[in-house]
Amino acid sequence: MAIDKIFYNEASSAKLGWTPEWFGCREHDEDLVKSIRKWQKERGITADGMCGPSTHRRIYNERLSSIDDYEPFVAKEKDENFIVHQGNFLPIDWKKVVLWSEDGGLKINKGYTPYFKKRKINMFVNHWDVCLDSTTCAKVLNKRNISVHFCIDNDGTIYQLLDTNHAAWHASSRKVNHRAIGIEIANAYYPKYQSWYKRKGFGERPIIKGAVVHGKTLDPFTGFYPIQIEALKALWKSIHEGIGIPLECPLDANGNTATTTDKKVQAGTFKGFISHYHVTKKKIDCAGLDIKKLLSETK
Repeated sequence: MAIDKIFYNEASSAKLGWTPEWFGCREHDEDLVKSIRKWQKERGITADGMCGPSTHRRIYNERLSSIDDYEPFVAKEKDENFIVHQGNFLPIDWKKVVLWSEDGGLKINKGYTPYFKKRKINMFVNHWDVCLDSTTCAKVLNKRNISVHFCIDNDGTIYQLLDTNHAAWHASSRKVNHRAIGIEIANAYYPKYQSWYKRKGFGERPIIKGAVVHGKTLDPFTGFYPIQIEALKALWKSIHEGIGIPLECPLDANGNTATTTDKKVQAGTFKGFISHYHVTKKKIDCAGLDIKKLLSETK
């Protein structure tokens, strides 16, 4: 019995996450079959008109290499911005977003696990980078063969370094890495770097005093600029609406943002937004970040 290619492509699209637009079409119809066949023939692969796993992997990687070329044209005219999930575009209400293939973009070269089927994502992990800026952070990540999906720089620019469907290595736990999206927010942490921020024109950072993590009170450290927090909330909202991560965080017995590890987080089963210290007692980032409060401002 001959394969129903239209039905096959519909099922493949639902399973793998591609859309007819990837091949210049609007619908799952015979025109799409023809377009896929043409695309396959141009690349010297079996031209059967069906986007199976091998064709999907080929076009997925091709799109990611120059993803900004595929941004919706009308949206570009309106100066709208996007982040990328599974090779597709999710809108974000923030003006300063730079994708990895754009001029000035930051990119992860290796040190992550590629996914070509839909990855099950239920957490978003917040980190501070202990670097002076996001460019330095990206260099450190690549040098150490680790990775993260996003960075937020000192001026509030959101950089996406990696498609969120791939699993980045950032959370000190395989269980969490494979179920999470991660961000590094620029913050050198040590107050001695205030002079650098002032010299570069960013101004003084807030100083966080009395922050408690894992039952210990930390020495004063530099906090995030307000514009970084606003960028973070915009990204959280885009991730929540586009991927479905609930606007929840680990809570303590009093209903406040938890300040130590969480068992569900460690098991990879928690659904919501967390800080790195919720994963392991070896980490303290992002101490002082009241996720519960910020999530209430995101809704």
